[in-house]
Amino acid sequence: MSIPAQTIYPRTGDRQTVYLNAVVKDPNISVGAYTMYNDFVNDPVDFEKNNVLYHYPINRDRLVIGRFCSIACGAKFVFTSANHTMTSLSTYPFPLFFEEWGTPISEVAESWDNKGDIVIGNDVWIGYEAVIMSGVKIGDGAIIGTRAVVTKDVEPYTIVGGIPAKSIRKRYSQDIITQLEAVRWWDLPHDQLKQLIPAIRSGSPEALLRAYHALNQ
Repeated sequence: MSIPAQTIYPRTGDRQTVYLNAVVKDPNISVGAYTMYNDFVNDPVDFEKNNVLYHYPINRDRLVIGRFCSIACGAKFVFTSANHTMTSLSTYPFPLFFEEWGTPISEVAESWDNKGDIVIGNDVWIGYEAVIMSGVKIGDGAIIGTRAVVTKDVEPYTIVGGIPAKSIRKRYSQDIITQLEAVRWWDLPHDQLKQLIPAIRSGSPEALLRAYHALNQ
């Protein structure tokens, strides 16, 4: 399903909250519909500059964020180029300063150890000033606590927090999580989704599953 075109500001008179897919320009950043970012310190339109760090084109790594995510003020996505290589005897990035040391410009990306893309699922809540490190994958429905530093993958519908972030608990049983992952309500057409909002807001996954199956009979 194609992502619908969206306004930058979803709330009248609110210039602190934006739909991210309406403001990102970098082709290596992909954001799903209705994912929002709130910033009461900086202009949220500058999300790429202020929140996506060390994301240099030479490395070709990607930031992928799903639909209906909620990203709080100051959350950061720190990419591979922030790292220094651990495979060298020295952590000093000699290839980065190729003009000084005569290393081939083609070796610039060897200044760091490549960790890969950052991939955020759907319906993920990322708390205030949380930091997501390169190579991390966060599953659907996960919650990232305030100022957590996420260095490892987070399973779907799991709450994590701390430095480094550790699992606190699952939001639901594994059986319910499996069913929610199969339903993928976030991919439904707008009109169908509006009908399911009462069930979603009820807090009962069972109510959502019943409403979804009734809608698709």
